Amino acid sequence: MGFLARTAINAFALWVATEIVPGIRVSGLSTLLLAALVFGLVNAVVRPVAVVLSLPLTLLTFGLFLLVVNAAMLGLTALLLPGMRIEGFGAALLGAIVVSIASWLASRAAGGEQERPRHG
Repeated sequence: MGFLARTAINAFALWVATEIVPGIRVSGLSTLLLAALVFGLVNAVVRPVAVVLSLPLTLLTFGLFLLVVNAAMLGLTALLLPGMRIEGFGAALLGAIVVSIASWLASRAAGGEQERPRHG
């Protein structure tokens, strides 16, 4: 799946989160698109480091700590954008869950979860 498709899916997922979660606000469409771009970059650069550093805690909580890592990535995105606001950890946690589910569903609908043919 291409870069623009992933950014569009992130924008859709963030929009769903702003509609469902009361503590998440985005000032407009341009901020939403920029948030999708920044969120994708944060997930590509910062999230792997955070996952590795929190691996012992993630193992101890049977993977549930990854929800906290995802909430932190959403919070970092909001911190970097003046037009995006998240009011508290609970909103970030619920928002991360909503964004994960919405992006997974949108990715499935766009055909991003299909297995690629193997050669050899």
